[in-house]
Amino acid sequence: MTTPSARAAIILAAGQGTRMKSPLPKVLHPVGCRAMLDHAIDAAEALGCERIVVVVGSHSPEVRAHVVKRLGEDAVAVQDPPMGTGHAVRAAEAVLGDFVGQVVVTYGDVPLLRAHDIEAVFQKTDGVTVIGFEAADPGAYGRLVMDGETLTAITEAKEATPEVLAITACNSGVMAAPVGLLFSLLAEVTNDNAKGEYYLTDVVELARKRGEPTRVTMASEDAVMGVNAQGELAQAEALFQKVQRETFLAAGVTMAAPDTVHFAWDTQVGAGSIIEPFVVFGPGARVAERALIKSFSHIEGAAIAPGAEVGPYARLRPGADLGEDVKVGNFVEVKNVRMDAGAKASHLSYLGDGSVGAGANIGAGTIFCNYDGFFKHRTMVGEGAFVGSNSALVAPVTIGAGAMVGSGSVITRDVEPGALALGRGEQRVKPGWAARFMETMRAKKAKK
Repeated sequence: MTTPSARAAIILAAGQGTRMKSPLPKVLHPVGCRAMLDHAIDAAEALGCERIVVVVGSHSPEVRAHVVKRLGEDAVAVQDPPMGTGHAVRAAEAVLGDFVGQVVVTYGDVPLLRAHDIEAVFQKTDGVTVIGFEAADPGAYGRLVMDGETLTAITEAKEATPEVLAITACNSGVMAAPVGLLFSLLAEVTNDNAKGEYYLTDVVELARKRGEPTRVTMASEDAVMGVNAQGELAQAEALFQKVQRETFLAAGVTMAAPDTVHFAWDTQVGAGSIIEPFVVFGPGARVAERALIKSFSHIEGAAIAPGAEVGPYARLRPGADLGEDVKVGNFVEVKNVRMDAGAKASHLSYLGDGSVGAGANIGAGTIFCNYDGFFKHRTMVGEGAFVGSNSALVAPVTIGAGAMVGSGSVITRDVEPGALALGRGEQRVKPGWAARFMETMRAKKAKK
């Protein structure tokens, strides 16, 4: 049993999503590198909801598995068969059990709705509260018919009079009420309509007949945007990126061409950092202050310390951990490697699984040969070491502090600190051989 001030969320995610024309279930499509459904769950958690129930369809086992992985089996309710939004909400009733408090109904395909947009619906502990928005083009949206502060009806566009169609305040579909009241009202909803479905919006009229308060709180049109097709998904992504860019600019991040920079939902960038055009951040990127990220770099699951420089055309994969003033240059890929302060890999290298000590230099064309076809192994380069260009370090291997590796070497054994390692074939020179060879070949060609 919970208290009347407790909060719960029911997230509807049982739609077929056929307009997406994709084998991936609609609510699992990403915005900001995160599934739309996860954005909805994030908002519910940020609201302090102690119970979150996601209503899924039996046709989408992937959605169910996604919910179970994040929230557990007890968070799943199944709507089967789909019979409208009211029917979907009722599917969550048994899962909520003896919960007592306020419950909000949100949607797994509304990825831009945040906790601060929803908070107002929990400020009243009685009646039914709907989130509305002012639509630039009301079109087919349901209209919110108001009498002062009271919501008198939600009227679908196809059933509206010209006077009602002139209303620009529209229904987002998000609704909150005390849990007992909500399910009591839903029990009275019928499917006496053209589609034979049970509509959540019908509870407004039923609540008014009981004398219960019915009210509206407003959010922006962008915040309540639903995604039903690929074009709308692209629009949602563009809106998400716009907010991220504005947030980072306001926080002191320099971007000469912000429209070309793409952020993930959890990207962190410190003040004073510079991000050049055409940079992409995947999930898990953390950039400290005063870093420089040059053009055409891709950063995912990586940490970048103050003063570090990345790119252009660099790729940082999960586990890349760059210390202060580290330089990772053009066409360098780093994965699961810690690079200590001042280390450099300026160009054309692959560093995978290992560490590079402070001040060490990795020459162009160096490869950490980390995979033997079955297991990954580590390459350890000590502080102040120098690895010459076009070297292959075959892991597991350690290059000691202050050691040097000659260019073009294949290193298969550990190198002690301060030593020089050469692992290449002996050069042989045959004077005059090239001139004689070319003279012979030219003569043969002339005879043809």
